[in-house]
Amino acid sequence: MVDRLANSEANTRRISIVENCFGAAGQPLTIPGRVLIGEGVLTKLCRKKPKARQFFLFNDILVYGNIVIQKKKYNKQHIIPLENVTIDSIQDEGDLRNGWLIKTPTKSFAVYAATATEKSEWMNHINKCVSDLLSKSGKTPSNEHAAVWVPDSEATVCMRCQKAKFTPVNRRHHCRKCGFVVCGPCSEKRFLLPSQSSKPVRICDFCYDLLSTGEMTACQSTRSDSYSQSPKSSINDASDDDDDEDSSD
Repeated sequence: MVDRLANSEANTRRISIVENCFGAAGQPLTIPGRVLIGEGVLTKLCRKKPKARQFFLFNDILVYGNIVIQKKKYNKQHIIPLENVTIDSIQDEGDLRNGWLIKTPTKSFAVYAATATEKSEWMNHINKCVSDLLSKSGKTPSNEHAAVWVPDSEATVCMRCQKAKFTPVNRRHHCRKCGFVVCGPCSEKRFLLPSQSSKPVRICDFCYDLLSTGEMTACQSTRSDSYSQSPKSSINDASDDDDDEDSSD
């Protein structure tokens, strides 16, 4: 079915509409063989609180952005090559239900659908697209992924030293290797993680010691691990932050 749609007029028109919704700031999305599989609003777990984001699933990429005007205008376009994606289901907890992890070498995050049916459909379609891409390219699934950041609201004290309390003066920072929320003194070091940045990035002392000695896999935490260690954030959390992919903290 995807092959039949690839060069169809209807598919070209649908992709053109998506391009127009992102405006001049968005990257062109129309290329030969690309097919728009589906679209919808998912709740993305951002650093400060869960936020609604518009997602578009193509046969080779996943695109999402901030909703400015529903169905008409989006900004902060993000494009994720599906060949690098792996997904894992997340257990329901409190207000955060019907979720799964989207993991890539560059960034990883949690998203939540409105219903269990939507979650199943999204996960099935993403897995099918990834499987088809890997089958055609002969590549193997990615076994490396960036840590999922623990939301700020899940840590009142540093998750490494367990002593430093966070205040407006004592700010929260995130380790780029394990995703933990840590204090400044526990994350003063930088380390080059080529899949995430061309420059050394902030990591906690614990991960730095392991990375420096070559024990890299030992400091890689998973989203499910951090969920089990701390209280859950609420979808109704009152905070007004922008999306945090480019945050330096």
